[in-house]
Amino acid sequence: MNTGLDIILIIAILTVPAIAQAFITVRYKKYSGIDNSQKLSGFETARKILDANGLSQMDIVAVPGSLTDHYDPSRKVVRLSQSNFNDNSIAAMAVAAHECGHAIQDKEGYFMMKLRSAIVPVVKIGTGVSYIIIAIAFLFEILQLFYIGIACSCLGLLFQLITLPVEFDASNRAGKQLSKLGLIDKNDKSGTKKVLGAAAMTYVAGMLSSLLVILRYVLMFSGRRD
Repeated sequence: MNTGLDIILIIAILTVPAIAQAFITVRYKKYSGIDNSQKLSGFETARKILDANGLSQMDIVAVPGSLTDHYDPSRKVVRLSQSNFNDNSIAAMAVAAHECGHAIQDKEGYFMMKLRSAIVPVVKIGTGVSYIIIAIAFLFEILQLFYIGIACSCLGLLFQLITLPVEFDASNRAGKQLSKLGLIDKNDKSGTKKVLGAAAMTYVAGMLSSLLVILRYVLMFSGRRD
């Protein structure tokens, strides 16, 4: 494999996710410092959205950490990071609404979300052994084993690919719910859209990085065989 190309791939693999993460960090920090027009906390935002969608029995709990917000489909719980749970910023509102978007997806049986949940066990096993298989294939230059390792790595890429429409749809639902329920004004709408857009880009960057890793493996193995 060409050394220059390898260096370019390594740099891209490291920098693409880092740039995306820096982007969401900057956007999140900016809008964490701006209160939403309704002075609603993340908890209050989530409660209003869930109640309006027939999910009044669903719990909303605070969890430690920063940007640890997520929807737990197994326990049917919306989990918000401690700061977003209590904060009444535009960022907190956007994140809370996004997680509620996932809860609504779950309630409505959104196909891509069901598909993502269904393949999680297979993906965990496949990606877990892929590095071992690829390492052995490199060591002994076994082409067939290398293909198996790459196929296992592609399971992770498939998971990320399926995740994209799930995340974009949740953000779309979040925006619609905030507008429908009259929770945002013009400034809030612009801010929430920017926060959610930046967050979505981290998933795109993660998928691109995984694709570049697989490409590097293929080029490295081909170079060794040549």
